Order: sequence, then C-alpha cells, then structure tokens
Amino acid sequence: MPHAVLRRAVRETVSGLPREFWWLWTSTLVNRLGAFVATFMALYLTLDRGYSASYAGLVASLHGLGGVVSSLAAGVMTDRFGRRPTLLVAQVSTAGSVALLGFMHHPVAIASVAFLVGMASNASRPAVQAMMADIVRPEDRVRAFSLNYWAVNLGFAVSSMGAGFIAEFSYLAGFLIEAGMTLVCALVVFAKLPESKPVQVAKDTEPAVGLGTVLRDGRFMSVVGLSFLVALVFQQGSVGLPVAMGRAGFTPADYGMAMAVNGVMIVALQIPVGRFIEHRDPKRLLVISSVLAGYGFGLTAFAGSVAVFTLTVCVWTLAEIVNAPTQTGLVVRLSPVHGRGRYQGMYTLSWALAALVAPVMSGVVIDRFGAAWLWGLCAVVGTAAGLGYGLLMRRLPAEESVRESGREPSRVVAREPSGAVTGEPSGAVARDSAVQVTPVATRISPVAEAGPAPQAEAAPA
Repeated sequence: MPHAVLRRAVRETVSGLPREFWWLWTSTLVNRLGAFVATFMALYLTLDRGYSASYAGLVASLHGLGGVVSSLAAGVMTDRFGRRPTLLVAQVSTAGSVALLGFMHHPVAIASVAFLVGMASNASRPAVQAMMADIVRPEDRVRAFSLNYWAVNLGFAVSSMGAGFIAEFSYLAGFLIEAGMTLVCALVVFAKLPESKPVQVAKDTEPAVGLGTVLRDGRFMSVVGLSFLVALVFQQGSVGLPVAMGRAGFTPADYGMAMAVNGVMIVALQIPVGRFIEHRDPKRLLVISSVLAGYGFGLTAFAGSVAVFTLTVCVWTLAEIVNAPTQTGLVVRLSPVHGRGRYQGMYTLSWALAALVAPVMSGVVIDRFGAAWLWGLCAVVGTAAGLGYGLLMRRLPAEESVRESGREPSRVVAREPSGAVTGEPSGAVARDSAVQVTPVATRISPVAEAGPAPQAEAAPA
C-alpha cells in the first residue's frame, strides 16, 4: 500500500507537464551533474597552483562579476533573438571557456578567463526561466520550478561528491568533464527543444518592451529589491557561516556536516513541499519564507555545537525550499510575455549582486562587530523583506491576467488543448492563461507534436 501511495504521488507530481519541459529539465540536471569547477576552484588555485587565498577570492569575485554583467545582456538576447539561440550560445561559450580555464597558468589569464566563465554560465538562466514560463501552464509553474530547483540541487550534490575524487586524479580532467557535460546540454537543446518565444505580430503598433520598461515597473523593481535582500541572507550559508564556525573553533568537517543537511533536505523535500505550496497564496509563502530565512540564520547566534548549527540549517533550508519556486513564479506573473527575458535577467541580476555583496558584508560585520551581529542583521533583513512582500503584494493581479492592460499589447498565437488556434485581437493584452503558447518551430519539431506529457516512469531522467 505505501508503495502504491508513493507511486501515485510521484505520478501526480510529474504528470501534466509538457514534454519540452522534461527535456529542459534534463538539460538542467546534466549541467549541474557536471558542475565540478565551482566546487574545487579555490582548492585548485591554492593547493595545485600555489596561489594565495586572497587571489582565490579575487578570482571568485571576478567570476561573480561576470554573472552580473551577463544577466541583463542575456535577458535582452532572450527576448530579441529567442530562448533557444541564447541557450545554445551560452552553453557552447561556457563549455569553451571552462575548458580554456583548465589550461591557463598565468594569474592574469586565469582571472580573465574566470570572468568569461562567469559571464557565459550565468547567461543561460534568463533563457531557461523564460522558456519554462512559455511552455508550462500558469497553474503548473510553481510545480515546474520546484522540479527544476530539485534537479539543480540533486545535480550539485552529486557533482560535489564527484569533484573530490576527480581532483585527486586530475584537476584538468574536472575542467574538461564539465566542458563536455555542458556541450551535452547544448546538444539536448539543439536536438529536442524548439523555440518557445511567443509569436508577436503588429510590431509597428505595439510599444516595445525594453530595459527602460523594466526599470520603470515599480512593482517589479520592488520585487527585485526584496529578492536581493533575501539573497543576501541565503548567501550567508556559504560565506558567513564557515567563517563564523571556524572562529568558534569548529573544523571544516563540522561545517561540511552541517551544510550537508541543506542538500539532503532539498533533495528529499523539494518535490513534496512543492506539491503542497503549488496553489497556495504566494504572498503568504514569500512573507513566511523570508522571515523564516532571517530567523533561521538569526538563531545561529545561539549555536554552540554542531547539532545546533545543523538545526539552524534545517530552519533556513525549509525557507529556501518554499522561497525559490514561489519567487520565480512571481517574477513570471509580473512579466509581460514579450519581455520575459529582460525581466528574468533583472531578477537574475539581484542574485548575482547579492553573491558579490554578501562576502564583503559578512567579512566586515564579523571583523568589526562579531558573528552574533551578522546573525542579528540577517534576522532584521529577513523581517524587512517579509514586511516588504506583505505590503507590495496586497493587490497582486490574478494569475489568469498576469499583466495589467497595456503591458502585454501583442497578439499571441496559441493552441487550445483541443488543437484549435486562437489569438488575442491586435492591441489587446496577451493573457497568460492556461493556453499553451505554440513554439515558433513547432511545425518542424517532433517534440512539439508529441502526445501527452510523460508519466513518472516515462519522463527523461
């Protein structure tokens, strides 16, 4: 009986999602399974190349800066040239730059190529999120984003374990394996994913969606600001927590043991929790998850043993599980159909900036005031973000009309479940309803003509 219940739960989790989503999901999983370089980069530079910890930190910062630079550019490319071309360019560029990084020896060359790797690897994110929003029905998006986030963390957990073994054999092998896996992702996109960008007509009569449109969107930019605050808090798990535990006399193994719970919980709980929150009020979820994240880190001020540190990790990991898919779904709801790339790029920028600011913030606060002040600040920031979400989302538009009139002025060719083709009148709002947008390349792609979404045992894994 338990086996039957589990089987039914898995089937309900994966059913109803289009085949294109599963190929995109597969590409994400393969990409994260090969993400070795991020895990051993600091060890590679300090132990294998003999550089200082300061230089390793500089390289990490340049990698993050590359992500900041590419976020908006990739968003513009996603809207202008399409999701598929942007993904292909980003993944091929990532493969080439990662492979090149493995052969660099001069410190300036290593730093420069690391910047390029950061640019290329981050450029795929707006395209992935925009494509997922294009091909998944609004009512299924939180579930889809949960499944995607689960794939990211599952792949990263496996690659982190494999990175140690590969590093013992050859650091260069790690660079080349990651490059090869990224090329596999590009091949999956090329062979199995059609362009999903909605068809836009009557361009001369429709106002363009540019970066200025995004910046003038007060509600959305407020969400970006709140996302930055939440990201600052979550980043402390990898930048503030290890420093604080080290100064308290704990070993790297102790930190690794506490942080291992983060990956285990996400892999174990992301899918069932995603099902639980799928149709719940995003305002409440974002308020609760922001406050829970803040106070989860805030409780670290009282931690004096590995067990208590682990308990605090459990608290903020639960917040992460709820926040990640809900936040991404909210960004889609607030984005015009033909500006999804730019909006996703701006959202990605908030996390990239947080990754740059968080190490500096934690270092300054810990050095000048002590770790307890850092954890107290996390509680304050999390509370402020929760209050911000509560005030901002009092009049969140209904999911069926994601954008207000005049913000999605294009006509979109769409396919009803029965196969009939419909469209909004010219100049009307392109509704983000439960009607699947027909990909541009549908006529020539066998994937787009596939039947119902695969069941659990039929989905690519």
